[in-house]
Amino acid sequence: QNMSSTVKNILIVVGVLLLIGIFFISPYNTMVSKDETVKKYWNNVETQYQRRYELIPNLINTVKGVANFERGVLEAVTQARSSVGSMKIDPNNLTPENIQKFEAAQSQMSSALSRLLVVSEQYPQLRATESFRDLQAQLEGTENRIGKARDDFNGAIQEYNTYIRKFPNNITAGLFGFAQKEGFKSEKGAEKAPKVQF
Repeated sequence: QNMSSTVKNILIVVGVLLLIGIFFISPYNTMVSKDETVKKYWNNVETQYQRRYELIPNLINTVKGVANFERGVLEAVTQARSSVGSMKIDPNNLTPENIQKFEAAQSQMSSALSRLLVVSEQYPQLRATESFRDLQAQLEGTENRIGKARDDFNGAIQEYNTYIRKFPNNITAGLFGFAQKEGFKSEKGAEKAPKVQF
């Protein structure tokens, strides 16, 4: 009688532990993994923007060599680059406000670069130089990689958010502080934005 009571108690404890594992431990570990994936993709986004950031001094130096190139355009690119250079976000602090600030600075950089490339159309001697054409090709490739990195980041966030909102995962998420995250949003009018030809 005593032995079967002990076995019964052990089975109850094991059952309770299994339930805890099913409802809390496994979802918790999955949430940690998905959160780390979001951080990894954020680092990829920053890497691609950093690549663009590093191309800009060469572009400016190449353009400066052309007589009468519009100074205001170069100053806008330089100012935007300075603003972007001071904008780093810790992957552990991906708040909507921080992502919005980051995106605003990067958008300003994109706009300044687009303007520079549009103005460069008026300088055939600049467009004829091999170094300028090479920099344009590198910028175009970087812009494509930035777009891909942003898409991957948004995909990781969607997967994370979907997982933490499902029942019973939402209980575990609430207990352990896993909050929904926001990714990049399309800019207003982006669907109608003119395409800059390199």
